[in-house]
Amino acid sequence: MTRRGLLLILSSPSGAGKSTLARRLMEWDPTIRFSVSATTRAPRPGEEDGREYHFRTRAQFLDLVDQGQMLEHAEVFGNMYGSPRGPVEQAMANGQDTLFDVDWQGGQQIRNSALGSEVVSVFILPPTIAELDARLRGRAQDTEAVIASRMAKSRDEISHWAEYDYVLVNRDIASTEADLRVIVMAERLRRRRQPALVGLVKDLDREFEGRNA
Repeated sequence: MTRRGLLLILSSPSGAGKSTLARRLMEWDPTIRFSVSATTRAPRPGEEDGREYHFRTRAQFLDLVDQGQMLEHAEVFGNMYGSPRGPVEQAMANGQDTLFDVDWQGGQQIRNSALGSEVVSVFILPPTIAELDARLRGRAQDTEAVIASRMAKSRDEISHWAEYDYVLVNRDIASTEADLRVIVMAERLRRRRQPALVGLVKDLDREFEGRNA
């Protein structure tokens, strides 16, 4: 292994471009794995266990939480959702990066977990609130009530921007994607994520000793 995998957290208010950036980042580098969440809700038609979600009973889910096997979890509309720890640790050990598309609360839990030292967190801001509103309406997916709810929640989401390692203002999706790629490439090169450097430096020292013999 040439390096340890990192845990990349993307957060943003709804409509700021987080999901689009996550998809484009994985298209740029298919080795980046998306963290598949576990949930207690029932599978919908066409969904497969381990692909869309890891489907678990409530008892199974809570048992994983008690065992410390969830990096983050929350209850939403009566169902539990969370990020299993095991697959992330395996990917990290294999030098594979894991991408999390989570809100600020999920990001906070992951940063405070046992794997928190491996986290790189990025918050995506809209250029203006008017633009955020226009993007939500432009998707033509939500009712007026849903849009109003998402906009109301956005202020709370944005208030947590300073908790993140990097903050990108998504004025243009292509430019923001380019900046996100730079962050990933730079973080991959951090010394602590390259365990092979220790052996390389030892080899260099041996070469010096050989020259001086």
